[in-house]
Amino acid sequence: MVDVEFRVVSDRREGLLLALGQTVIANGFTLLRQRMAGCAEGVLLTLLVRGPEANLLMLEERLGTHHLVKSFESGPAAEAEAAAPPPLQPAASVPADAAGAATPAEPSIATRRVETLLPQIARSYPNINILVQALRTELPPAQREPTLTHVGQRVGTWVYKRDFALGGRLSLHDALRRIAVPAVRQLVHAELEGDALVVDNSPFFQAGQGASCHFLRGMLEGLLGGPHGTDGLVAIERECRGAGAGVCRFEFEH
Repeated sequence: MVDVEFRVVSDRREGLLLALGQTVIANGFTLLRQRMAGCAEGVLLTLLVRGPEANLLMLEERLGTHHLVKSFESGPAAEAEAAAPPPLQPAASVPADAAGAATPAEPSIATRRVETLLPQIARSYPNINILVQALRTELPPAQREPTLTHVGQRVGTWVYKRDFALGGRLSLHDALRRIAVPAVRQLVHAELEGDALVVDNSPFFQAGQGASCHFLRGMLEGLLGGPHGTDGLVAIERECRGAGAGVCRFEFEH
């Protein structure tokens, strides 16, 4: 495995990180860190990636010929990557309750792709939006909801164990205030309205597909449900930007 830093110059900022992140992942590399800034030629995107040395030439060719890339240079990583956070647990070790309603659908989930992605999410967290979006674009439409919900549940359970497990058992309202809001705010802007959580800038929806923030809904279930939270909790996206609403609004039943 090699660590390589790419410095990419482009005319366009919008969609650049997502497009090149997909190229990195498709060639077997992990996106460890990214940084974007303006420059005299347009936009400078720096990517620190790790992957098999045998795939490096192919990745360089794909980046060099990408229609969004004006020029790029590559070299060894400038510094060693910091120690990764604890890994997300394998599927077999996640309690059945933590997976909520998605558990019966697990046999149909793209398991191999998910298990490859979860360690990348753990290393990149909270800068994971591009990884989740890349997964969504790879999946057939019929697999998007169960797979993204399942991934969200796994991530939510992992974040709870990493950041909140030493706290006592809380009521749903207190858990929303003390656990869900601080955790979700690492990814998006979130506020409480009573016992509902409202997000006004979710990147996880799909336009024209109705309530489609499946990853975020699953993450909330992983954070708040299962043995450590409210048994049988289900997160419901009552409003979604994917259905034309101004915000994404999540309510909870159990």
